[in-house]
Amino acid sequence: MAASQTFSLIAFTFSLLAVASTVSSHNITQILADSPDYSSFNSYLSQTKLADEINSRTTITVLVLNNGAMSALAGKHPLSVIKSALSLLVLLDYYDPLKLHKISKGTTLSTTLYQTTGNAPGNLGFVNITDLKGGKVGFGSAASGSKLDSSYTKSVKQIPYNISILEIDAPIIAPGVLTAPAPSASLSNITGLLEKAGCKTFANLLVSSGVLKTYESAVEKGLTVFAPSDEAFKAEGVPDLTKLTQAEVVSLLEYHALAEYKPKGSLKTNKNNISTLATSGAGKFDLTTSTSGDEVILHTGVAPSRLADTVLDATPVVIFTVDNVLLPAELFGKSKSPSPAPAPEPVTAPTPSPADGPSPIAASPPAPPTDDSPESAPSDSPRGSANSKSANAAVGVSTPSLFTALVTIAAVVVSVSLCS
Repeated sequence: MAASQTFSLIAFTFSLLAVASTVSSHNITQILADSPDYSSFNSYLSQTKLADEINSRTTITVLVLNNGAMSALAGKHPLSVIKSALSLLVLLDYYDPLKLHKISKGTTLSTTLYQTTGNAPGNLGFVNITDLKGGKVGFGSAASGSKLDSSYTKSVKQIPYNISILEIDAPIIAPGVLTAPAPSASLSNITGLLEKAGCKTFANLLVSSGVLKTYESAVEKGLTVFAPSDEAFKAEGVPDLTKLTQAEVVSLLEYHALAEYKPKGSLKTNKNNISTLATSGAGKFDLTTSTSGDEVILHTGVAPSRLADTVLDATPVVIFTVDNVLLPAELFGKSKSPSPAPAPEPVTAPTPSPADGPSPIAASPPAPPTDDSPESAPSDSPRGSANSKSANAAVGVSTPSLFTALVTIAAVVVSVSLCS
């Protein structure tokens, strides 16, 4: 009997583990793909890479526009301007229909994805949400003098308390967003921006080596640049670039750029090796990425480097500063290997101490903690939704934490059962 109970408890626990292992993040493009009415909105989420940013976040609300409402933006503005306009429709909080109608004091300001770009002075990156009673909720820019020029029409989908998708009837227009000129990504502008961002050494190398022209040829289809700061070139362990051949310098500089538009959100969700401008074949001169909180870390096979700041994000060009020079293993991997042991002498040589070996790479410091909890407690939120699927429901803890907890429970269950 005890053995039967033990088996049942183990089976139940591991069934929970199986469920936990299937918990995955949302995919906004897949969700909207089932609704042709949002095909234009969905297409622009992909073109601007906003989909990747949305998929990398939790506790988020997307205010979608149907094809008719999107006609006010589609094809009438540069892609970078449309990205800014759509960023105002991504709220960094969870709002379902019930919460919309239970807003404290009837009105609130919500932070949007546009606020995180650094291009939103004052309240430009916030949205005013006001319960107009009678079942109506209005949305507008939080900038002074702005009107509630958009209204809630219906709920599309909720995965509590991970993502909520609500339809509104018009874009939220913040002052100056649609009239802003598209940022220039010309050669002179790129070098000027790099110098202003403290990357003068990198900018000069691009010009003197001729690699700047290679960057220019990639701009039209997409370009991502990882620019080391001047201090990064002075850091210990950075090879003397004057000892490199011209071809090696070119490969090093091309290694700091991708022939595609890959903003931070796309890098955060990346799971594959990334080809660079220096890539000449499979597995050659590529990069991998990892995340720590909201930080993105680039891995070369030699040493890691973190994305520091965004210098320019003008679809299809994005320029980041990084805190270390990216050293490709194809050029510098051997220099990081331990030196071969000397030939043995007639007498036994003393065993080298650990200090003689290469120093380990310091771990990247953790990102500051973030609060991904929705503003309202679960008791204020719906118990269920007609358009929510339990298979996709988000849980209140991260998958790794849940998995660890269940493994611990399984161990305790087995231990107690065997002892009884």
